[in-house]
Amino acid sequence: METLELLGTALGLGALAGINLYLTVFITGLAIHLGWITLSPENQALAVLGNESIIIIAGLLYALQFFADKVPWVDSLWDLLHSLIRPVGGALLAVTVLGEAHPEFNVIVALLAGGVALSTHTLKAGARLIANSSPEPVSNVLLSVGEDVGVLGGLVLLQTHPVVALVLVVLLVAAILYFGPRCARALQIRLWLAWRRLAALFGSQRGALPIALPARFDMLLHKLRGRDGAIEWAVPCVTAGSKQLPANARGYLVFSGENPGELFFVGKRWFRTTAKAFSLSGCKVHAETRFLSENLVLYSVADGRHEVFYFERGHAPWVEQVVRSLKTRLGDSGAAPDGSGVAGAPVTV
Repeated sequence: METLELLGTALGLGALAGINLYLTVFITGLAIHLGWITLSPENQALAVLGNESIIIIAGLLYALQFFADKVPWVDSLWDLLHSLIRPVGGALLAVTVLGEAHPEFNVIVALLAGGVALSTHTLKAGARLIANSSPEPVSNVLLSVGEDVGVLGGLVLLQTHPVVALVLVVLLVAAILYFGPRCARALQIRLWLAWRRLAALFGSQRGALPIALPARFDMLLHKLRGRDGAIEWAVPCVTAGSKQLPANARGYLVFSGENPGELFFVGKRWFRTTAKAFSLSGCKVHAETRFLSENLVLYSVADGRHEVFYFERGHAPWVEQVVRSLKTRLGDSGAAPDGSGVAGAPVTV
């Protein structure tokens, strides 16, 4: 049980350090210095955190982070700068907890604590990037306050029930590993959209809508339609996700004059390609400008269909042309009495 408690304290401090290293060190050191907590015999090595110099430095750095964490994009830059500092700090805290334990055990726990700190740091940084998709500062402030409260609660749990803290850390890391790929893809898309938004400051993509598809997507479109045919336009986009399409798939939205009642998407997410045909019958379409992207929304009130496609901010003129094109076609096909344009089955390779 003593070993489990040591491990729980070490990994727990690593997890909290990944969220807020300076607050973890500051509060722990202050509590030790003022006698708010009494260290158990196996945790006596943590007494070094009660040194006044360590408390002052950690407090000043936390004060700096306190303000940086509440400013959109400044918080993400701060997280980027701490991508190495927090995991290393978590590993050092874990080694400090172990004190005079066997060197082999110290190395193993340091590696584990560093990995745990990196996991929680990635979770925190990812949440901030998603929050920064919207320019309002309220979500950043709420996240910052929530993280600080979580760290304080975690420190109390480590002091009172370190074994319970160990179980929670294991469950948290397992959840991060399970949902990690999805979150990583979402973050990749948002970083790409943010980069393209900066590029859009130097000019937008004007001119006629593109009509060419890469070979692999052209083959996928042919498989979906069952025949070749002229493409009226094919614009690059990213899916928002729905019952019919996976989220964060990058590909092309395609329209063909030979299929006036349908719209096609061909794309790829990770190593899987996806194609889908959408019926335009009874649908409405409009564009929405967001902080990172231009969105094309296709929906039907009658049957509840709702599809959103993300475009680069620099492709806003293309999105306007797509909306005009589809509205024209919807005016033609919407009045068709034969109900043409029934959606085809999805093809996943």
